[in-house]
Amino acid sequence: MEPSAPSTPDAVVIGAGPNGLVAANLLADAGWSVLLLEAQPDIGGAVRSTREVHPAYVHDTFSSFYPLGAASPIIRGLGLEDHGLVWEQAPAPFGTPYVGGGWALVHRDREATAEALERQHPGDGRAWLRLCRQWDRVGPSLVGALLSPFPPVRHGLGLLARLPGAGGLGLVRELLSPVRTVLDSELRGTAPRLLLAGNALHADIPLDSPGSGLMGLLLTMLAQDVGFPVPRGGAGQLTGAMGRRLEQRGGQLRTDARVEQVLVERGRAVGVRLAGGEVVRAGRAVLADVSAPALYGDLVAPDQLPDRVLRAMRRFEWDPATVKVDWALDGPIPWASAPEAAPGTVHVLDSIDDLHRFETELRAGHVSDRPYLVMGQMATADPTRAPAGGESVWAYTHVPQDARSGPPGFTGRWDEADKDLVAGLFERRIAELAPGFADRVVARRVLGPPDLQARDANLVGGALGGGTAALQQQLIFRPVPGWGRAETPVGRLFLASASAHPGGGVHGAPGANAARAALLHARLPG
Repeated sequence: MEPSAPSTPDAVVIGAGPNGLVAANLLADAGWSVLLLEAQPDIGGAVRSTREVHPAYVHDTFSSFYPLGAASPIIRGLGLEDHGLVWEQAPAPFGTPYVGGGWALVHRDREATAEALERQHPGDGRAWLRLCRQWDRVGPSLVGALLSPFPPVRHGLGLLARLPGAGGLGLVRELLSPVRTVLDSELRGTAPRLLLAGNALHADIPLDSPGSGLMGLLLTMLAQDVGFPVPRGGAGQLTGAMGRRLEQRGGQLRTDARVEQVLVERGRAVGVRLAGGEVVRAGRAVLADVSAPALYGDLVAPDQLPDRVLRAMRRFEWDPATVKVDWALDGPIPWASAPEAAPGTVHVLDSIDDLHRFETELRAGHVSDRPYLVMGQMATADPTRAPAGGESVWAYTHVPQDARSGPPGFTGRWDEADKDLVAGLFERRIAELAPGFADRVVARRVLGPPDLQARDANLVGGALGGGTAALQQQLIFRPVPGWGRAETPVGRLFLASASAHPGGGVHGAPGANAARAALLHARLPG
């Protein structure tokens, strides 16, 4: 990755996260010369892995499981398997252990999922299969619509054509409803409620808000369609394959190359200035895989932007912050009761009321002393992640961006003492379900919100989604009301990050949308 790029590439792409890599690859496929600039020492953004926790174990620094990537026609269209990517799957995609014993599990086989739900609560198995049949009718068009530039005309028309056979307006209402409404109308037992609600909280949409039902159903149904796959050898193998593909197509990659300014002349982006003063011109376009607030008013000077954009950035809403803990274990997690099939992803929650309490505390600026956890058993999914018999584990929870209170001793500084305190909360909660967990820990790493941002500047305050996924900042409101597309107020400059529609998740849509917009505008006169 030496600085050997052409003096004036057609496109300069800022940021080598998955969206920047997708954008650069699609432009290279179209015959453009591309220079991709990354501030960090390696590419990948929030899709990276290292042996930092323990040299014998691979841990993903940020994201790990990629159902949206496996379902995305954008990612699939890159043919990354030809560039070294191998997908692995756990025996079961995800599950939730009960404190009193037993599990709620989603299997890859929907019939197996339904049978287990029916055993736990008669009627739930049949209701589950009804949801699956509805998904079969609308799922592909729905995923296509979510990942397309707004408005999604082609996939939207396909979705409308399939609605009459899938429940019509009743299904539309269900998809737009809070997940609590979906649960109350369809499913009665504990297991399906925990499964859907646990997935709904992967985004920052409250359980009683519109959109949470769609998120819960989307991830749950994808688990049965494509699973929750992981790249063999670590998350970095996914973005590594993207980087290799780009270089094979003539694209150039430069790391340790931090962009300080987008150069604008006569209202059009013409290049960038790097830290240290180097100027790189762009012949056709600049694409920015950076957060919207970092682009508008920081990389692009305020005097080059309309006042309404600057006002919108002052009101931009981030999603909650994150604390993540990684453990190297010398054996599998000692669950008190073994699941029927070992899940890769584990949601730790007691009940819907438990989630509601957690959300209330989060909105109040309080770090919960009993956090909702998303966990990953990585060697369960990919045995290369740990020595034989060992396990590579992580867990994360959301915390307030402005944490004003917390458990006794919490200061809000996110220093080592705060991080140790919160990691202890994680371990105590896991020990309720897996006694002896702490005895198997060989090494541990705790990443607080400032640590996550230091490793990826797009994770502002530890926010993983590029801005809240709540309705007030989605669709035409993302990132600025009235837009919803990759174009910016500056000509030949395109926003290619999760701050653009459709938002967070490793699916490549913001990068693909930006690349398509750049190609389209390059063909227009003037």
